[in-house]
Amino acid sequence: HEHGHDDHEHAGAAHDHQLTLPVEQVRVGDRVLVRPGQRIPVDGTIIAGLSTINQAPVTGESVPVLKQPGDEVMAGTVNGEAALEIRVSRPAAEGTIARIARLVEQAQAQRSPAERFIDRFARWYTPAVVLLAALIVAVPVLAFGAPFLDTPDGRHGWLYRGLTLLIIACPCALVISIPVTVVSGLTRLAQLGVLVKGGAQLDRLADLRVIAFDKTGTLTHGRPEVSGVRATACAHPPEQNGECAACDEVVAKAAAVERASEHPVAHAIVTAAGKRGVAHRWQAATGVQATPGRGVSGRLACGHDVAVGSRSMFDETTPGRAELAAHADAGEAAGETVMFVSHDNRLVGYIGVRDELRDASRAALKAIGKLEPPLRRVMLTGDNPQAAQRVADQLGGIDEVDAGLLPEQKLAAIEQLHQRYGPIAMVGDGINDAPALARADVGIAMGGGGTAQAMESADVVLMQDELSRLPAAIRIARKARRVIKENIALSLGLKLAFLILAVPGIATLWMAVMADVGATLLVTLNGMRLLREG
Repeated sequence: HEHGHDDHEHAGAAHDHQLTLPVEQVRVGDRVLVRPGQRIPVDGTIIAGLSTINQAPVTGESVPVLKQPGDEVMAGTVNGEAALEIRVSRPAAEGTIARIARLVEQAQAQRSPAERFIDRFARWYTPAVVLLAALIVAVPVLAFGAPFLDTPDGRHGWLYRGLTLLIIACPCALVISIPVTVVSGLTRLAQLGVLVKGGAQLDRLADLRVIAFDKTGTLTHGRPEVSGVRATACAHPPEQNGECAACDEVVAKAAAVERASEHPVAHAIVTAAGKRGVAHRWQAATGVQATPGRGVSGRLACGHDVAVGSRSMFDETTPGRAELAAHADAGEAAGETVMFVSHDNRLVGYIGVRDELRDASRAALKAIGKLEPPLRRVMLTGDNPQAAQRVADQLGGIDEVDAGLLPEQKLAAIEQLHQRYGPIAMVGDGINDAPALARADVGIAMGGGGTAQAMESADVVLMQDELSRLPAAIRIARKARRVIKENIALSLGLKLAFLILAVPGIATLWMAVMADVGATLLVTLNGMRLLREG
């Protein structure tokens, strides 16, 4: 990728020669060489090299992030001190920069309720003021014989007074007072790494009374690790943590099915299979089908069916469940997410996984709890209740936990929370969060690691992929509403005061011009104060 141009150096997969191509011609799966200091042209995964990446142009992060093989990188970020070889994961038209550009276009097109009100108001206000000015000139002159022009003794005629009123009543300050505030708020949030899709969404953000958080990938890193395995054929004690041939076979079969999935738990199982040396014991399953919120199933090359999923995917009467029940219950009580594995409709074992909390989650939840008026913080998750409660206890800032939810049940939970508390925001990152994000009054997606479906369904995107900026976003949205009210009161108050002076002829044209320009400057500067908000 040549700096400053839309092309890049392309390392062919068959031969190690380099081609310089326009970024639009790069295909998924191609290898791209990015030299030190160059801007990364496409979204992809590092396959060679270790370097720090400056993600400030996209996420607003001030500190470069160390990236190594296996990590994802985003188009528009800047490579640091070492060369990187990247395998392209998305074409340029579907990359991070292209998605941000589309979101910005949406933001420009969507106006807040206050903006729409002012537009409607101005549509009637302007003709009404012109008519009033004409009547102020015509009625005294035609009905009472008052002077049309200025008199020799220096008194202003009614034409002068009408023009003065027309200038004073010009709605410039009123019309600009809201857009400049909204744009300032959206700009400041973008600088902080929070992309709000429009003025309407910014206004709804100020109304929130409850925020619902997904657990995996939102409050946690979304990178769970296998912490326990148990097979029905195990002979070892539970504390040995699945170190036997039977447990290896359970992990191998599960990995064959999960290899095609993008779910964080699937990545954990495939990684565990690699560590145990059984990742390629079975070829990738065919006919893989995902059941959102439950699990996945597929067929091995030998013709046997394998399924991996939560308790809700299997009946209580499924063979093998009784042998695993006590061990699975103990794992869940310890905070594990338990995934059962079946072979030809018979449970052969389970895999327990854990996910680490994000460092920023505790601080963000605490800061949200201090906002006035207060917001209720709720966790919605498909995980088992024990694991969900363990996470809530560790975070310490969750008011309510609703666990074991399927995507449609999350949707119903959003409806119930809205009825009980009022306007609600949903924060999530996965495909299964998309319906809830779309239904919530404000959908908030984790941008860095979130799915494209979540980003498209959301009203707000946290580009830094953490919750630390969420409290600031709510504060800025609430302050934007206060500033809008201040601007409307300021512009209308000044107009009214000078209108009262204009009719008896006290106000001059110069005073009218200064009142109009001064009011416009005042509301503009007042609205731009949001650019300094933290």
